[in-house]
Amino acid sequence: MTGALFEIAFLLAAPFWLLMIFAPRWKPTARIAASPLTVLPVLAVYVTMAVPVFPELWTAVRSPDLDTFRELTALANGAGAVWAQIIAWDLLLGQWMYLEGRRLAVSPLVMGPLLVLTILLAPFGLLIFLALRATRTRTGKALPARTAPDVHGLADSGQHGRISGA
Repeated sequence: MTGALFEIAFLLAAPFWLLMIFAPRWKPTARIAASPLTVLPVLAVYVTMAVPVFPELWTAVRSPDLDTFRELTALANGAGAVWAQIIAWDLLLGQWMYLEGRRLAVSPLVMGPLLVLTILLAPFGLLIFLALRATRTRTGKALPARTAPDVHGLADSGQHGRISGA
């Protein structure tokens, strides 16, 4: 069961990555990427794997040190929980990068490979994206706020920038 959940964690995130990489200009992609709810299925896997090892997990995060973390990841559910957490955070990071890339008018031909790198090695993908973002922002290549992609469909409703219920 643990091995299957380990595999399922990435499979649950993969459709969102595929949309951002292969259908970046499709209108629903931006709406989906703007939602933090995309990680809920992966977090369900995380909870399923974390609960059986919660005492060890709590020990590892309460007083972190390398040996305690090794003990946690030596347990199948411990390693699986850490993996699911990484998958969830990487997906949220990728969604932010995708949306920022659209706001900065970065070509999908640049963002696609950068998102693939982020799936595989998120810290490297993030560093490269942050450098690209700084360059685009400094040189004024970002789209003005009023012409940035309307990912929530609010441009025509007069509610762009308003918080729901405010």
